[in-house]
Amino acid sequence: MALVLHAGKTNKNAYKTLIAAEYSGIKVELVQNFEMGVSNKTPEFLKMNPIGKVPVLETPDGPVFESNAIARYVTRLKADNPLYGSSPIEYGHIEQWIDFASLEIDANIGHWFRPRIGRAVYLPPFEEAAIAALKRALGALNTHLASNTFLVGHSVTLADIVMTCNLYMGFSKLMTKSFTSEFPHVERYFWTMVNQPNFSKILGEVKQTASVPPVSSAKKPALPKEHAKPKHKDEPKKEVKKEPAKPKEAPVGEEEEAPKPKPKNPLDLLPPSKMILDEWKRLYSNTKTNFREVAIKGFWDMYDPEGYSLWFCDYKYNDENTVSFVTLNKVGGFLQRMDLARKYAFGKMLVIGSEAPFKVKGLWLFRGQEIPQFIIDECYDMELYEWKKVDISDEAQKERVNQMIEDQEPFEGEALLDAKCFK
Repeated sequence: MALVLHAGKTNKNAYKTLIAAEYSGIKVELVQNFEMGVSNKTPEFLKMNPIGKVPVLETPDGPVFESNAIARYVTRLKADNPLYGSSPIEYGHIEQWIDFASLEIDANIGHWFRPRIGRAVYLPPFEEAAIAALKRALGALNTHLASNTFLVGHSVTLADIVMTCNLYMGFSKLMTKSFTSEFPHVERYFWTMVNQPNFSKILGEVKQTASVPPVSSAKKPALPKEHAKPKHKDEPKKEVKKEPAKPKEAPVGEEEEAPKPKPKNPLDLLPPSKMILDEWKRLYSNTKTNFREVAIKGFWDMYDPEGYSLWFCDYKYNDENTVSFVTLNKVGGFLQRMDLARKYAFGKMLVIGSEAPFKVKGLWLFRGQEIPQFIIDECYDMELYEWKKVDISDEAQKERVNQMIEDQEPFEGEALLDAKCFK
């Protein structure tokens, strides 16, 4: 069985594998007639990747998903592949730059690009933070490339393939010449890479974008107005005899369809819980003194570990939080977008530190034993955080919950810049 890659022809994450395959002499076929939003929703595809993301590589030993993992798999199919370097330290540096390309370059390009094409809510402070973080990453990359033709060693490695494919999105969609001219060594590196035969065979001709895409408008286009037919002045009015309206007859065998009930949220179908969320929210809001003795004790008296679950969250990119008001706006935007969960959740978000970079940590109470899927699907901020379920049998974790609910300061040895509540 040949290796079959499931992805669209223009998917930059698929390019990583296809270019690695060219360098490695491995045959990888791109699946025919792949249609995003259709092909990746079929039962057959979801068996390979349950969350429906692309690309996915179909192999004789089973599927592999996540683009970097697929590229690594294909690279390792060739023994002693130079794409993985020639020593343990080169291997370590290759992995280092793959992570850098994913976490510092690709992530920030995505944060900048997705809101502009309508795939996320556009917030100017969030875009400003993404661009600042991207520039910092490109600056670090530029410094490294000032004295290096390739990322590691003296030839193309898997790190160069991943980095170039991630930069491809930026150069072709967002980063104009005036933007990239600040990073001349990155420019030289990118154009050198995309013009290598094995790259150009997959990427084709690469052109740098001339402009940043405008922010997609959420407004629907106005429907064209119908032109009224002109009336002739001298045309006599025709009298139309009105006949009594006949009762409408339903077609034989058909009945008027009753309006379909609105589908229930899956959380509404869970067994009843002894914890009444609104009662906890009222207790939290109304407790002004003796918070530990009243609100915290009341919380644990109400808490139903079978009907609810507690989660810690930590922002993945705290080193980007260099401007206090941008960080606060970022958290505020997250809470606004969580409004769809108000019936099923309670949350505390702490912005920590007396100076930059500021840390963002949170505590969330959700109905059910997992983070509700509709929240993950609808609120893109969720993927910006690391989530860990609270083990309430662990007294240290339980105490951390208490401290976050009451905004204890200092928190974990640091001052609180701000604390926000979702209720």
